[in-house]
Amino acid sequence: MADHGTNHGTHHRTHGQINRLSGGQIDRNQPLSFTFDGKTFQGYHGDTLASALLANGVRLMGRSFKYHRPRGPLTAGSEEPNAIVALRSGAYQEPNTRATTAELFEGLEATSQNRWPSLAFDAMAINDRFSNFLTAGFYYKTFMWPAAFWEKIYEPIIRKAAGLGALTGAADPDVYDKGFRHCDLFVVGAGPSGLMAARTAAEAGFEVIIADEDFRLGGRLNSEQEVVGDQAGADWAASQVAHLGTFPNVRLMSRTTVIGTFDHGIYGAVERVTDHLPTSAEGQPRQILWRIYAKHTVLCAGATERPIAFNNNDRPGVMLAGAMRSYANRWGVCAARDAVIFTSNDDGHRTAADLHRQGVAIAAVVDTRADAPSSDEHAVIAGATVTDTRGRLGLNAVQVTDATGNSRWLKAGALGVSGGWNPNVNLTSHQGARPVWSDALNAFVPSPSLPPQMSVAGAAAGMLSTHGALHSGVDAACKALEIDPRSLPALPKADDRPVTQSAFWCVQGSERAWLDQQNDVTVKDVKLSHQEGFRAVEHLKRYTTLGMATDQGKTSNMGGLAVMAELTGQPIADVGTTMFRPPYTPTAIGVLAGRSRGKDFHPVRLTPSHYWAKERGAVFVEVGNWLRAQWFPIEGETHWRQSVDREVLATRSSVGVCDCTTLGKIDVQGTDAAVFLNKVYCNGFAKLAVGRTRYGLMLREDGIAMDDGTAARLAEDHFVVTTTTANAGKVYQHMEFVRQCLWPDLDVQLISTTESWAQYAIAGPNARALLQKVVDAEFDISNDAFPFMACGAITVCGGLRARLFRISFSGELAFELAVPARYGDAMMRLLMDAGEEFNVTPYGTEALGVMRIEKGHAAGNELNGTTTAQNLGLGRMVSKLKDSIGSKLSERVGLNTEDGLRLVGLRPLDPKDKITAGGHVMNADGPVDAAHDQGYVTSAAYSPTLGNMIGLAFIKSGSERIGDRMRLVSPLTKTSVEVEVVSPHFVDPEGERQRA
Repeated sequence: MADHGTNHGTHHRTHGQINRLSGGQIDRNQPLSFTFDGKTFQGYHGDTLASALLANGVRLMGRSFKYHRPRGPLTAGSEEPNAIVALRSGAYQEPNTRATTAELFEGLEATSQNRWPSLAFDAMAINDRFSNFLTAGFYYKTFMWPAAFWEKIYEPIIRKAAGLGALTGAADPDVYDKGFRHCDLFVVGAGPSGLMAARTAAEAGFEVIIADEDFRLGGRLNSEQEVVGDQAGADWAASQVAHLGTFPNVRLMSRTTVIGTFDHGIYGAVERVTDHLPTSAEGQPRQILWRIYAKHTVLCAGATERPIAFNNNDRPGVMLAGAMRSYANRWGVCAARDAVIFTSNDDGHRTAADLHRQGVAIAAVVDTRADAPSSDEHAVIAGATVTDTRGRLGLNAVQVTDATGNSRWLKAGALGVSGGWNPNVNLTSHQGARPVWSDALNAFVPSPSLPPQMSVAGAAAGMLSTHGALHSGVDAACKALEIDPRSLPALPKADDRPVTQSAFWCVQGSERAWLDQQNDVTVKDVKLSHQEGFRAVEHLKRYTTLGMATDQGKTSNMGGLAVMAELTGQPIADVGTTMFRPPYTPTAIGVLAGRSRGKDFHPVRLTPSHYWAKERGAVFVEVGNWLRAQWFPIEGETHWRQSVDREVLATRSSVGVCDCTTLGKIDVQGTDAAVFLNKVYCNGFAKLAVGRTRYGLMLREDGIAMDDGTAARLAEDHFVVTTTTANAGKVYQHMEFVRQCLWPDLDVQLISTTESWAQYAIAGPNARALLQKVVDAEFDISNDAFPFMACGAITVCGGLRARLFRISFSGELAFELAVPARYGDAMMRLLMDAGEEFNVTPYGTEALGVMRIEKGHAAGNELNGTTTAQNLGLGRMVSKLKDSIGSKLSERVGLNTEDGLRLVGLRPLDPKDKITAGGHVMNADGPVDAAHDQGYVTSAAYSPTLGNMIGLAFIKSGSERIGDRMRLVSPLTKTSVEVEVVSPHFVDPEGERQRA
C-alpha cells in the first residue's frame, strides 16, 4: 500500500494525521483507532472512513473495475464511485461500502477491494496496458472463437475478474427488519430547505417525518463557512434540528436513505440503525426498511457537483471542489497541504477561499472563464484549463494550459474540480417522468409531471442559493398543506448571491478523460459508441456501461450526455437522460428481505389446538402456511397407517373431532352481499334463506374451477364464506378485486376472519350427542330444528358466542363449531372431556383426506387449475339464469365435449393391489402410450371402511364407463393394476348419514 501515508508521492511511515486541519465538526476528545488493509490508523468521533484516511495521508482507497487504475475518493457523500471498501470481517463483512459515508467507530476494520495481491501493487492493472483492446463494447466482439473455449477458459476467467467486493459465503448473522410509518408531510432531505419545510409544517400542527441519509442533519450547511441569521450555517442547522426534536408530531430520521418513490404516496426508506456501532445489541436490527405513507411530500434532496473531464483526471487526490470543501470545513481534512482548483463557476473560488483560511496553499485557481474573478490570496489563471496530471498512486502535479496554449506544471497533491451542480432529480423520476433541461442552470431539473402530492424545494429544484433554499422550503410546505404564509415569521438572512453555471463538460482534445471512474468509461469510449451507431442514451449506457456503476451515474451521466450531444450536433435537452430507477443508492439484499429468512421466510401458522395436539403426541405436517396435526399415534401403534385407520373407523363408528380452523373464512357484509356472491359463484345465492348454507363453486374468468367452499347466510346482509386452506389468500384477493374493480358500486364489504375464529369439525353418529353437552340448552340442534346445511349464531358453555354449521366433509353426521380464536384451545379440551363417554377420537389431516376420498369430495388435487365444473361432475351447478364470473367461458365447446374428462372412483380388482396417485388409466386391452391415455388418478388412499385402496380419477367419458374394467399404469415405476371404474362416492352414496 504505497499510498498509505503518502503525500505528493512521498512515503511517510508515520501514523500521524498529517493532513488534519483545524476546526471541523469532529470530536477531537474522542480519538478512534481503526485499520485499513491491516494497518492501524487514528481518527476522531464524527469522521467518516474516507475523511480519517485522508487525514492520515491515505489517498489511494480502491481500484477501478476494468483497468484497475488507482482510485481515491471523488466525493464526500453517497454519490461516491471510487472509494468502495469492505468493512468488518468474517460473516459480518460488508462488501462494496462507500468509505465516504461509513462512520468511523472504535476498532473498525476496512479492507480494499478489487485488487491482487495488494492495493499498491495490483497485478490486474496490466489491463490498463491493453486498454486499446479493451475498449467500450469489447465484450460484444471478443470471446467468440473458438466456441469450445467459452465454458472452460473464457467464462471462468471473466467470472474471476468480475465484480468489486466479494461475499464471504457465510450466512449473514445480522438482523434486518421492516416497518410502516404515516405522516401528513414527508420531507426528504434535511438541508436548509428541508429543515424549513419541516418546521413550517410542524408549527402548524401537522404530522411530519424528515429523513436524511447523513448522520448529521443540515445538508450542505455542514460543509460551508457561511452565516444564516446571526449564526454559522452548521450551528443554525443544529439549532433547527434541536427545535424540531421538541415537537411530538415530528419524527427525525437521520441515517435514513429514501431509496424509492412508489404509487399512492408510498416511499421506501432504509434506516441504518447500527452500522455506525462496533456491534449490535442482541436482536437489534442492523437496518430497517420503512414503508412510509405520506399525504404530501417535499423533496429536498439537494444537488450533486459535476466533474470536468480531462486527461488523467482520475488520480487519487483529484476530487470535486465541493467535496474538498466538505472535508475541510466539516472534518478538518484536506487530501494534501497544497492544492489546485479547476472550475468553470464561482463555486470553485469558494473552495479556494475556505482552504486558504484553513492553511492550505493554493497553487492556483484555474478558471475556464475569461472574466474569472481575481483574488488577493492566490493566483487565478483565467480562460485556462487543466489538461493533464501526474502521479502513479497519487496526484503530485497538475498541467495547466492557458488561453494562449502555453502549458506549465504546478506541484499539487490535491486538485478540486467544479463543473457546476446537478439537481438530484432521481426520486422525481421513479414513476416514469423524465427531467427537463434548464438553460438558466445548464442542468436537468425536475419534470412538471411529478409523482402525485410531491413538490420539490431547494437545490433539487434548482434553487442553488441558501436564501432560495430556505424560501422554497417554506413555500413548498405552505402550498402542500394550505398554510397561510402571512402567519409565518420572517426568514433568517442568508447568502442570496445569484448562481450561474456555464456549460463546460470536457477539455477539448482529451482522450483518456474519465467520465465514469468506477467503470472506466472515457470520452474516447463515448466517441466510439457514437461511431458505431449507439447514440440513443439507453444504447450509450449499455454499450459503454456509462452510469451502470454503484453510483448509478450520479457523477458521470451528464458528462457522457454532453459529449454525445456535441458529437451528434444536438442540444443536451434533445439527447435526454436515461431512466432513473430505485434504489437511489445500493441497498443490502438483507434489508429487502427483513426478517423473512430461515424459518421466518415461510412463517408457520399454528392452529388454536396446536399445543393441545402437541401434548397428545400428534405428528404435524405443513399445509400451506399452517402446521396441522397429521395423525395422533397412541401406544402400540408402530406405523402411521395404523393411526389413520383407527381414526377413520372411530369417527365413522362414534365421533371424531378435527381442527379445521385453517379453512379460509371471509365475512361478506352489506345490502348487496347476496348480489355480490351471485356474481362470484357460478351457482345461485340470491335466494338462499337466512340460517342456511350452500355449497359454492368459484370459476376463474376463463371458466376453469378456482375454488370450492360454502357460504352460510347468518343475516340478510351477512354471509360467512369458507374456502380451501391452500386458496384462502388467493380467493380473498380475487373477491377484493371483484369488489373494488369490477363492481365498485355494490354495497359490500369483505374481511378475512380465518385467524379470528377457531373452528372444529365434530363428525360421526354421536356428533349431535356430544355437541348437546356443549351448546347452551336454549338452542335446539335436533335434526328437525337444525337440518343438514343449517347455520346460525349460538352460545356455548353458558354464554360464549359461537357459530354452528351443519356441513360434512366426511359424509357422516357432522357439524362445524366456531368460537373466537382465543378460546380455541379450551374448546378442544372441553370437547375431548365431554366426549369421553362416546370414546371421542381426535383425527388429523390424513384421516380427513381418507374420509373425503371415500365420500368423493373434490379438493386441491382435483381443483388443480386445469379442471372445469364439467370435469368435476358439477356442470349443473353453473347457472344459466344469471351471469357470473367465468360462466360464459365455461360454455366453450372445447370444455364441454362428450368424451371430456369426468371425475370417477377407482377400486382395484385385487384388494391387495395399490392405487397410485399420478398413475394413468388405460383401456383394459390395447397400447400403453400417451396417444391412448384415458385419464389419470388425482387422489388415492387406503380405505379402512372398505378394506382396500381406492382412488379418484379423471377419465374420458367417465360417467359413461361406470363398471368398466381398465388398467392403471405407471411406466415410470413399471406397475400395472387392473381396476374397476365406480362412482366417486364410495361410502353412503345416498347421503343418508350426513342427513341423520
